[in-house]
Amino acid sequence: MLASTLVLICLLIAGVLIPVPYAEMSPGPTVNTLGEARGEPVLSISGRKTYPTDGHLNMTTVRVTSADYKMNAVEAVYGWLAHDNVVVPHDTLYPDGKTEEQSSQENAEEFSQSQESAKVAALGELGIPVTSRVIVATVVKDSPAEGKLHAGDVIRAVDGVKVTEPGDVAEQVTKRKPGQDVEFTIVPAKEAAEAEKARKEPTVTRKVVIRTATSEEGDRAIVGIQAGTDHVFPFTIDINLADVGGPSAGLMFALGIVDKLTPESLTDGKFIAGTGTIDDKGKVGPIGGIDMKLVGARNAGAQYFLTPADNCASAASDTPDGLTLIKVDTIDDATKSLEKLRKGDTADLPRCSAG
Repeated sequence: MLASTLVLICLLIAGVLIPVPYAEMSPGPTVNTLGEARGEPVLSISGRKTYPTDGHLNMTTVRVTSADYKMNAVEAVYGWLAHDNVVVPHDTLYPDGKTEEQSSQENAEEFSQSQESAKVAALGELGIPVTSRVIVATVVKDSPAEGKLHAGDVIRAVDGVKVTEPGDVAEQVTKRKPGQDVEFTIVPAKEAAEAEKARKEPTVTRKVVIRTATSEEGDRAIVGIQAGTDHVFPFTIDINLADVGGPSAGLMFALGIVDKLTPESLTDGKFIAGTGTIDDKGKVGPIGGIDMKLVGARNAGAQYFLTPADNCASAASDTPDGLTLIKVDTIDDATKSLEKLRKGDTADLPRCSAG
């Protein structure tokens, strides 16, 4: 008995002291996109008539251990046994030795992009036009473009050829040979921002000539920028939410915007949660941690959960009691399902199945 007890004590001590290469995911908080966070509305719209909302359209989150946290064997075993938690290899959350700071920065960028796409998708669903333009997204350090182009500059043309998509910029630049000059017609970022604020078309343009360099692969001309897309909205939409990252709240932000701009309530007072990325055209994409988001939603009181189509099979295999999963592939699917809920046509809802 004494020997067995000593062995058990030694094993427990070892389990506590020995780190293992795992991390833990668990249900995070949910936030009502129609409500407030830290005393201010999550969604604020000015310059356009809005309407009262009720009920919930909650975005869901997953809580993860930090990159620097060293999980021990006892915690790993407990996490494996706990129904609501998931223990995964550390590299799954922080691949290639990525630090927590790097991961947070990447998540913040994805979150910012998801907000823009949510706005575009929401207004598209309502038939409200949004203007898009090609901008300088980033400038590579020590590249030919450094000091000549800046993030936020609007690119009107390259070598006199009008550009309408980010890919048009690279297409025109690569028509040159390394060492040749290429001419950019731009609206400087400052002037573009001032014109957008005043809801006017920018009038100041500049021509910038840059001598191209050779790509690392040695097969094409480059100037050292990454082109991107910026949108000009006909009124102001602000999303005020801190300490959240990643792209998975896009669908719920978009629905919240639609609800505030629609006379009729989308929720009819019901508690609806959901998740899913969204692109500018309203396409809903899959996310990670669906099981934990379902648990978090149900714990918060959700009755229905808007589920990306590609997550349906996984979600349906372990759905919390009392939570109905609604399959969505686009924002239009979501609004039509919410309309069915308002009318009480629950039998016709597109539901998730485990098959």
